[in-house]
Amino acid sequence: MFFLLKLYLSGTKIHYRDIHLVYRRIAYKIGFFVVLGLGTFIVYLSKTSDKQGIHIFEDIVNIPSYVVLLWVVILPFALGVGVEFAFEKLFPDKFRQYQHRQRIARLIVDNGWYRSEKETKEFVEMPEIFKSEQEKITYFPKMFYRMKNGKVYITVEIPTGKLREPLLHLDKELETGLFCELVDEELKEFYKEYVFLYDVICNRISIEDVKVENGKMLLMKGMYWEFDDLPHALICGGTGGGKTYFILTLIEALLKSGAELSVLDPKRADLADLADVMPNVYFMPDDMIEELKNFYEKMMERTTVIKQMENYKTGVNYAYVGMQPHFLVLDEYVAFVEMVGRKKEEVLNYMKQIAMLGRQVGCFLILACQRPDAKYFADGIRDQFNLRIALGRNSEMGYAMMFGSECKKEFFNKRIKGRGYVDTGTNVITEFYSPFVPKGYDFLKNIREMHLLEKANERENIFEENFVSERYEEEEDF
Repeated sequence: MFFLLKLYLSGTKIHYRDIHLVYRRIAYKIGFFVVLGLGTFIVYLSKTSDKQGIHIFEDIVNIPSYVVLLWVVILPFALGVGVEFAFEKLFPDKFRQYQHRQRIARLIVDNGWYRSEKETKEFVEMPEIFKSEQEKITYFPKMFYRMKNGKVYITVEIPTGKLREPLLHLDKELETGLFCELVDEELKEFYKEYVFLYDVICNRISIEDVKVENGKMLLMKGMYWEFDDLPHALICGGTGGGKTYFILTLIEALLKSGAELSVLDPKRADLADLADVMPNVYFMPDDMIEELKNFYEKMMERTTVIKQMENYKTGVNYAYVGMQPHFLVLDEYVAFVEMVGRKKEEVLNYMKQIAMLGRQVGCFLILACQRPDAKYFADGIRDQFNLRIALGRNSEMGYAMMFGSECKKEFFNKRIKGRGYVDTGTNVITEFYSPFVPKGYDFLKNIREMHLLEKANERENIFEENFVSERYEEEEDF
């Protein structure tokens, strides 16, 4: 009883008659204006005619036929269509809800996911030709529709029998039918709830809106990378897909939040330019390997430091004790692994250890490549990357490498820079638009204004002064 009440409160119920919902609304409006036009026409006749009752219609012959047609038919029809068109433009979300409800009803009917029986109406002592059969609906799935904050919620009661399986796996049908992207699905007692993003591109944010707070980063409206709980990011995409701009966006947002970053760029391309405005940027093979080793050693050191802090207790992470996260950003990861030659095993071992042990101490990886081939992610390293983003146009093989060969998602390529698909760690793949970067946006200028190099030099000078002072005191004591 209570679950039924919960169902009915979860949205608007989808009915069999909703297969013509949009057209029916237009017909209602046209019918209203036809009745209104006919009523005003009768009032006009009663005022201008000297006759009474039904005899007033005898004067219609004196009115030009085109005037009657315009007044009673054409004008009401135009007004009805015009009002519906205005409603669609002024309230697009409301109109879209009617479209969605109609398409869901048609999806159920076209696939036969309901029960019915033939109801025969017979006229007594009439030939067979005069007998009529009508479909009587005996069961129509209890489906409820709700739209809120850019998301579509569809709740379905799970019946027993043959209809159980199709209603349990509606995600693919609803995605293509509503042109929405599934972001979540949850099986509850007796019913299942699907959550979709509609008109996904409208949820795209600007680079100024990218915020990093409380261990998570805003990527789109309503979409976060919760790196504290779902660590490590893997970004793939070919040339021209917007991968570099997206990585620069992540770097700038993380720096603004106070996070520490190490950046490796084996191709000495756009990310290498960051060496002029921030510390810990490397592009020479030996330097990159050394920084990777330092990152690993700092991670291991953190495990000891955290446990020595006064506010430490079992199960807490780096943020609880007041430490900042440390990110290793590596562009063209595949090129880097190929570049290191004989040190490949050493590099892969460091990567594996960081991917497995980094979450609790706040050490995270952001790797980018054109295609994540398995041979460069040995021993299941790829499975440790919870945020996976494929930007630009990718092949079926590329999507399979990124999201797994068992993925049944239908991928569509569009010529929009910064567009792709994302899995934020929930095993739900959805369309993605990277934060919009306006033309002429200067990453180097913005990062330079943070004075990161100056702050790093100050810390280094303070460290050297303290080191010299300690050595001097030791020599005096000696």
